Amino acid sequence: MKASDKVEIAIIGGSGIYDPGMFTSSEKKKVYTPFGQPSAPIEIGEYKGLKVAFLPRHGDRHSIPPHAINFRANMWALKELGVERVLAPSAVGSLQEDYKPGDLVLPDQFIDRTWGRQGTFYDGGVVAHVSMADPFCPELMDVLQKSAEELKIPLRRGGTYVCIQGPRFSTRSESRMFKSWGAQIIGMTLIPEVSLAREARMCYCTIAAITDYDVWAQKPVSAEEVVKTMAENVDRIKRLLANALSEIPMSRACSCGRYLDEAFM
Repeated sequence: MKASDKVEIAIIGGSGIYDPGMFTSSEKKKVYTPFGQPSAPIEIGEYKGLKVAFLPRHGDRHSIPPHAINFRANMWALKELGVERVLAPSAVGSLQEDYKPGDLVLPDQFIDRTWGRQGTFYDGGVVAHVSMADPFCPELMDVLQKSAEELKIPLRRGGTYVCIQGPRFSTRSESRMFKSWGAQIIGMTLIPEVSLAREARMCYCTIAAITDYDVWAQKPVSAEEVVKTMAENVDRIKRLLANALSEIPMSRACSCGRYLDEAFM
């Protein structure tokens, strides 16, 4: 790949974010990986002189359920394009009263409750135990927090994201258990996206948009409710991304690209 073709920043769009809506010009590119096809062709566009990749996590028409996403293909394809930083909006539910529908959250921890997902690039031949003590890039979190303050967009920094298998929602007992653990938000797509980014030496930060209270709150969750609240958040997320993109420094001061150095057995 020529240096001029390298794309350093990617946006992975979640529920409701199927088009970044900010590129002045763009093209769609198919990227072939050892793990099969990504969720969709990757859109590569320009924004204020930056080359940015956009990949809809669930496919162009939201046709791929959370447990069936080819996460390895998605992250490999972005890495193949040269991506070093990933911004990943997603829809989540709330596990705590003070984390309200409509809030945007930058979680700093996660709990993995998924199973059967292909969660590593190192599943044979070479063994790597990569550190996930601090899963999210602090440098990207700083940029997003500053951008939210400039735009006067309410954004909460910190919290634990419980990632469940999906595609079903939680039972009341499960939801009350997750709430009792002290976690703040719950979703279905963070894992293994975040850990694959770490294995690929990429910075990663999710922007979690709360769409509803999970069923601990005695109100059943409906897909209709999730879609309605997410639609209300889409404009704020797009404005936040547009502002943050131009503020991301080109040289990385974080440790995200170095964790893999100490992971091999």
